[in-house]
Amino acid sequence: MAFKDSSPSIAVPASRRQVLQAGAAGLAVIAAPALVRAQAATKIRIGYWPIAAGLPFYAAVEQGYFKSAGLDVEVQRFAGAQQIMEAMLSERCDGSANGTGSANIAIGEIAAPGSFKIFCSNPSNAKNVLDEMLVPTASTAKTMADLKGKRVASGPGIQNVTLAKTVLERGGATGATVVELPIGQHVAALAAGQVDGCYTLEPTGTIGRLNGSTRVLEAGVIAKYVLGDPMAPWFGGSASLTSAFIKKNPDAAKKFITAYGQGVAYVRSKPNDARQYLKGYTAIEGPLTGEVPLAAYTMYNEFTPADVAHFQKFFDLFSEKGIFSSRLMVDSMLYKG
Repeated sequence: MAFKDSSPSIAVPASRRQVLQAGAAGLAVIAAPALVRAQAATKIRIGYWPIAAGLPFYAAVEQGYFKSAGLDVEVQRFAGAQQIMEAMLSERCDGSANGTGSANIAIGEIAAPGSFKIFCSNPSNAKNVLDEMLVPTASTAKTMADLKGKRVASGPGIQNVTLAKTVLERGGATGATVVELPIGQHVAALAAGQVDGCYTLEPTGTIGRLNGSTRVLEAGVIAKYVLGDPMAPWFGGSASLTSAFIKKNPDAAKKFITAYGQGVAYVRSKPNDARQYLKGYTAIEGPLTGEVPLAAYTMYNEFTPADVAHFQKFFDLFSEKGIFSSRLMVDSMLYKG
């Protein structure tokens, strides 16, 4: 865009004018690469749900990995994983951070086959804790079965509700009623006696434990009750990109995934340092970030046949429950690089 200079003209001697012109030309050459880089930065809109599993994304943003790769990442916060999937499906969002429900993404894939590619997932279990069942501190419940006939909250969306119902059913808590609540309201609802239990995700359990209002009844419940092994990897949340974005911006997609992988490496190698980035992205802040347990992470090129089998077993639950209209093969959704 051209701007008209309204400052008064000043006569400049020829020799001085030549020097100034030469200097200006030199400055233009120096400034050009920065300008080109700014113009070339590809914008990519990434949605996240404010839970601990999104840490590699938070770290990558704050560490400047995306910026260094020449990407302009727009961070979009959503109240639930299902909303992220819907935004991606409607092309209002280009990808999801870890923590976005894998089954939510799968529902979008079934609705529009070929729309999503998962490039990183966050397996959790009894050791790498993400999922847990909470109860009020004063609750007499000691096992899952003690929630029989009780009101139990879950996060919003079909993945959370289906998993909560399955865990309660297989844990012997027959007749329990599952109610959807935004994850930020879980601790308050338990403390106020509005619900008797809560299927939730970290950092919710840490928040409730530290303020003395809730305690963990059982952690790693999906691995135990859905996969049949407390130490099995539950690939409950995934980072993904839309196939439309990948097709339109193949180079930017590769750069984004590489930079995201730097975030994963940072969390793996410096977990204590990385925890600081939970602040601002989740409901936990300050020194309390050091108390949050972390999920593990598996990049697209790290999946083993056993990992894919566990991931498939998770997806198959939704087929069995009639949530998926047809069986969806996990391998077809994994980014191939």
